[in-house]
Amino acid sequence: MKTSLLGAFKRTATVGTVALGATALLLTGCGQAPAPAGGGSTSGTDAASNYLGCIVSDSGGFDDRSFNQSSYEGLKKTQKDLGIKMKEAQSTTKADFEPNLNQMANAGCKLTFTVGYLLADATKKVATANTDLHFAIIDDNSIVLPNVKPIVYDTAQAAFLAGYTAASVSKTGKVGTFGGVNIPTVTIFMDGFAEGVKYYNEKMGKSVQVLGWDADTQQGVFANTFDIIQEGTKATNNLIGDGADVILPVAGPLGTGAGDAILAANKDGKDVKLIWVDSDGFQTAPTFKSILLTSVIKTMGEAVETIVKDDLAGKFDPTPYIGTLKNGGVGLAPFHDLDAAVSADTKSQLDAIKKGIIDGSITVASKASPK
Repeated sequence: MKTSLLGAFKRTATVGTVALGATALLLTGCGQAPAPAGGGSTSGTDAASNYLGCIVSDSGGFDDRSFNQSSYEGLKKTQKDLGIKMKEAQSTTKADFEPNLNQMANAGCKLTFTVGYLLADATKKVATANTDLHFAIIDDNSIVLPNVKPIVYDTAQAAFLAGYTAASVSKTGKVGTFGGVNIPTVTIFMDGFAEGVKYYNEKMGKSVQVLGWDADTQQGVFANTFDIIQEGTKATNNLIGDGADVILPVAGPLGTGAGDAILAANKDGKDVKLIWVDSDGFQTAPTFKSILLTSVIKTMGEAVETIVKDDLAGKFDPTPYIGTLKNGGVGLAPFHDLDAAVSADTKSQLDAIKKGIIDGSITVASKASPK
């Protein structure tokens, strides 16, 4: 990795994400009590029709094209499928977390999903004060309470597949990644990506370089923000300047800044590809379809619906849900419009690698992997 990449981007802070643009969803701000989103299907059971499921975003908002949006859409689908009622509150800053959670508790939410590790302290406090209510927190497993269920993902497994894919299509022999903030839910992607490239080099006798992250030292490129989109553009331009032609931004909304930088570079004659995270970017960030190689996805919607079903059935369990390749909680999205860029041999190898990770014959190591 060239030292020019580390510069102003290598920092460690914990800040929230910011909402992107206007959203068509009718979201509730923190300044007033959230309104019901409707009763859903009338075909549900009486228990379902009286059940109130709720969700609180981090400051990225429900239109972040990432994990807030996927979780929100999962609860909306659950509302439709099961006929439950629903409330939501969108946070703008960290200061909104606790007030929004208290609004949900006061509204009598049977189960409240809190989206993101940054909500851990507020979730723990409000759950401790409301032992008769249930909570589920996404991307955090630090809370040990009988009424809180952690939902975490071993995204290193899917990112390993993305790293292998990136190495296989790189023409410059350099691929890159950067994070928003140096926290475990970010570095787990970067670890898996780097391990996948390393595995490709070992199996294929190549020497593709990873710019932006050293899994051994746990040092790399960070924008030190999830808020300032331009920092994603800047980090990406630096990686492209140093020769990377496949880039994995792990930075929430800053992924759009990365995509914009790649589109601009390709207009100037480059051939750079983007890998999205959390959701299938082909669906959630269609602006970048032409450059999107694949996405490292978490199937958050499925987890949300499963946990609501269990709660409805009186089977709430605080044991952490860990999404893996084996249970379908994480995965590699289709190659969509860039399918032809990935050879048939590589696709066959990816299938074999996935099976190997699932059966344990291939180990994916990340210090951030959930236990």
